[in-house]
Amino acid sequence: MSGDFRLLVGLGNPGSQYTSTRHNIGFWVLEELATKKQVKFRHAKKLHGNLSEVEFGKTATRVLMPTTYMNESGRSIRAALDWFDIEVSQLLVLVDDMDLPLGRIRIRAQGSSGGHNGLRSIIQHLGTENFCRIKIGIGSPAAKQEERKEKTIPHVLGTFSSKEVPIVNEVIQEVLEGLDLIQALGLEHGTNRLNSYRPKQ
Repeated sequence: MSGDFRLLVGLGNPGSQYTSTRHNIGFWVLEELATKKQVKFRHAKKLHGNLSEVEFGKTATRVLMPTTYMNESGRSIRAALDWFDIEVSQLLVLVDDMDLPLGRIRIRAQGSSGGHNGLRSIIQHLGTENFCRIKIGIGSPAAKQEERKEKTIPHVLGTFSSKEVPIVNEVIQEVLEGLDLIQALGLEHGTNRLNSYRPKQ
């Protein structure tokens, strides 16, 4: 993958009750990106999401936040790819990940859903696991598997603590730096930076 991404998607749930939840960190990154690039989102009914466009150097990239709820994210992404005639290889998804500690980031060019409902929906609607994603660690709700399963929903739909917020803000800025690097120099450079990142906090 060259890093020539034409559709950047953040995963999350629509509605004010979900705005501050861990599950919405993909939305947070895109909202901060829009602020930095001085652009606004508009609702695109045909795409089942909120849409904007940003420039990375000379490259124009569509930016999408699905409004379908997490478990139907793939419907919005499929619609956007078809509408703009964008290849799956030009898709980059920002997603929360419980398997990564808070403060860690991973880029993956492909892979299973790992139990994430948003990724599961995307795989179902695209018919492939071969799409790039930036996984943003939100930490695990418990060390033991049986406890983890029980606490997953309260964890992902819960909010970050006051001690965690500075780390989250730092991570968001790092992801934005990584996106700039990917679009300028390619996926390998961005992967090397983000995968080796450690928060200063």
